Amino acid sequence: MADPSAKAEGAFRTISEVAAELGLPQHILRYWETRFSQLRPLQRAGNRRYYRPADVALARRIHRLLNQEGYTMRGVQKLLAQPEQSQEGALPAASATESGGTNALIAIRDALTAALATDQSSRP
Repeated sequence: MADPSAKAEGAFRTISEVAAELGLPQHILRYWETRFSQLRPLQRAGNRRYYRPADVALARRIHRLLNQEGYTMRGVQKLLAQPEQSQEGALPAASATESGGTNALIAIRDALTAALATDQSSRP
């Protein structure tokens, strides 16, 4: 197999080259194609996938977000769905929304616990 670094910067990469560069199995890249609409490599005869430089950069970004920064699949999907300009400030907004949701769930849990305690104390 050819060394991916030996190719020109703008050259297309095969799925095996991209998978080797990222240290992932090929099936993970195929799975990402189903989950991230932005990741669409060219498919030629026999469904051979050829990743353009932009596709390789996107695969690297998805890999970094999922495996190094700890994002969930849904979190990366939301981040990639945002316009490019607003992606830099996306982290604090997402954190605030998630913590607000957590606080709401804690309040519901506490209300249910209190209702359950009241119900059990009123029984004979």
